[in-house]
Order: sequence, then C-alpha cells, then structure tokens
Amino acid sequence: MTDPLSRTFLALADPTRRAILARIAEGAQSVSALVAASHLSQPAISKHLKVLEEAGLIRRERVARTRPVHLRAEGLRPAGAWIDHYRKHWEGAFDRMDALIARLNEEAQGNGRQ
Repeated sequence: MTDPLSRTFLALADPTRRAILARIAEGAQSVSALVAASHLSQPAISKHLKVLEEAGLIRRERVARTRPVHLRAEGLRPAGAWIDHYRKHWEGAFDRMDALIARLNEEAQGNGRQ
C-alpha cells in the first residue's frame, strides 16, 4: 500500500495503535513503557510501532540503550484535511436543514399552528 492517506487510516483503524499514539502524545515513550502499559508482548508492540512508523505517525530514535518513540503530529495532517473536507460538506447540509426547519416553523406559525 503506497498511498500515504490509506496507510494513515490503516494505522488509525486499530484501537491498540490509537492507544499507543495517545500515550506518545503525552511525551516520548520507550518501547518497554509501551509494553508495560498494555496487555501485549514486546514483539506485538513492535509490530504496531512499525505500522505507525510506516504511516509517518511516529519516529523512533536511538539514545544510548533506549529507543524512545515520538509522535509525528504532522503525519496526521493529510487525514485531518481529508476529514475536514467532508466535515465542511456535512456542516453545510446541516445548515441548510436548519434553515428549512426554521422556514417551516415560520410558515406553521403564520398559518396559526405549531
């Protein structure tokens, strides 16, 4: 899968990966800290981290004997833009529906009913 947006949504589709991102958003975490905070093994967490890294949502670095994992918030930007496009569409539809309801209420009041 080479499409970056698809990789991002694939990474975000898994609740474990979303939980990992939430922890990392609070600050860099070591892999062992992520393992300790979950019910998964180190190899399982490493597989999730690989998916997140390939999606551009995290970065890992080597500091002495540790490999802290950091959030790459800019990796969420394309997904946010995609969602925002549809949010604007639905907000416009809801605004039109609100206007229609207001007009119908005004007409009903004008006809002496409500």
